[in-house]
Amino acid sequence: MDDSVRALSRIQSMVGCLRARVVGMTRVHMADAEVAREATYGLWERNPRLSARVVLLRSQKIMVAITLIALVVALVLAPVGTVVAVVGVSSVVFLASTAFKFWVSLRGARYDLVDHIDPEEIAALDDAELPVYTVLVPVFREANIVHRLVTNLGALDYPSDKLEVLILVEEEDDETRAAIDASHTPDYMTVVVVPRGKPQTKPRACNVGLSLCTGEFVVIYDAEDAPDPLQLKKSFLGFRHAGDRTAVMQAQLNYFNARENVLTRMFTLEYSYWFDYMLPGLDVDTLPIPLGGTSNHFRTSMLRELGGWDPFNVTEDADLGIRAGALGYRVGIVDSVTWEEANTSIPNFIRQRSRWIKGYMQTSLVHARSPRLLIAELGWRRFWGFALLIGGTPLTFLGVLPFAVITFVTWLTPADVLDAYFPPAVLAVCLLNFLLGNSLVIYLNMMGPFKRGAFWLVPWALLNPLYWVLHSIAAYKGLGQLILRPHYWEKTEHGLSAQEGPAPADAPVA
Repeated sequence: MDDSVRALSRIQSMVGCLRARVVGMTRVHMADAEVAREATYGLWERNPRLSARVVLLRSQKIMVAITLIALVVALVLAPVGTVVAVVGVSSVVFLASTAFKFWVSLRGARYDLVDHIDPEEIAALDDAELPVYTVLVPVFREANIVHRLVTNLGALDYPSDKLEVLILVEEEDDETRAAIDASHTPDYMTVVVVPRGKPQTKPRACNVGLSLCTGEFVVIYDAEDAPDPLQLKKSFLGFRHAGDRTAVMQAQLNYFNARENVLTRMFTLEYSYWFDYMLPGLDVDTLPIPLGGTSNHFRTSMLRELGGWDPFNVTEDADLGIRAGALGYRVGIVDSVTWEEANTSIPNFIRQRSRWIKGYMQTSLVHARSPRLLIAELGWRRFWGFALLIGGTPLTFLGVLPFAVITFVTWLTPADVLDAYFPPAVLAVCLLNFLLGNSLVIYLNMMGPFKRGAFWLVPWALLNPLYWVLHSIAAYKGLGQLILRPHYWEKTEHGLSAQEGPAPADAPVA
């Protein structure tokens, strides 16, 4: 029996629920119906309070209905006063959320919490002491970049007999499976066919992979990712340095096509400040950390204890970060970069961000179902951190367009008319939002490039108010989908960049 068949038999005996066949150079496993059912409904069956399968509980629907009725009645009885009150409250929420992010980022700027791994410590690692490491790669309609994917994963510096790569492909995606087979994948890479089912989401596919994986640690990569070849070893050492309560090591993300156009520059500014300042700031104050969607390295046992991902939540990473925080688990940050492809087109950007913002809305609604329980789990300080970051972010983006319209209307309205309808205090808060809010966000984005030495990006931060307008458009699209298609996964197209992407070992500095 050759090595590939032995490995196949071992997986079958451990899992007991797979059908397998060998196709060319690629091992292919068809997950069975029971695995797919557990991947879809497992979290909901064990703890429906934490699942986004139901958008609003009955109690939440009653609260929403009461609020809307009260708002309509108030508009009928006192239209001007109601509008003024709504604008005033919205302005305070907008400013509070922005100020919170600014404060957290400044806290992060004071500390270097990234776990820096000594190269000599990496060199001293003995392959025999390394654990089995599972790499999950969910792909869907990615035939155009499969060759790049196989090349990038093949560059990982980790002993092949300790490496388990599961490429998770949807059952109907014959084109991607054929492209993988044509790429001559090594023995440690296996295609796992995810059975048809709803919702057809990345977290559902990842749950299928989690049920099959045998590694002590597991990491998620997206199809276009080019991870640092030493990332698995660095993360293993990061876990060794961290305490037992550290469930996740988050690698940093950046873009290989940062210079391609204005949108890719704005993407890079945003990610630089998020990973270099925002995440360390959240970590130093032990606030809940919404994970990134890729390059999350988990202790497999803790990930299973958390219940895996919620397949009904379209930002499963952020939701999982909140659930980990509620159990007192920590998130570490390791000094390893995964290079990704920044969105090069506005329509693709709107699709991606509408899903992310819809997911933040889902996560807010899910964890707001039992406020008292959430406060008991997180404590008041961390609860407010969750409210301002996860709940405040979509509210902030929803407020951008209305506030922009109100600002321009007030400039065109005579002062005596404004004084008659809008109290000076409300106008002052609106003006503060426009000036201070935008200034804070521009400053945050200007901070981003400094740690990475990409100073050429700094002037582009001045365009952030326009970038936020795109976020606001995406937020309204996400809100509409939350109402009409809550579990629909708006796919982001990859492979659109004119740049092929760097080999991991040759990745440029942004």
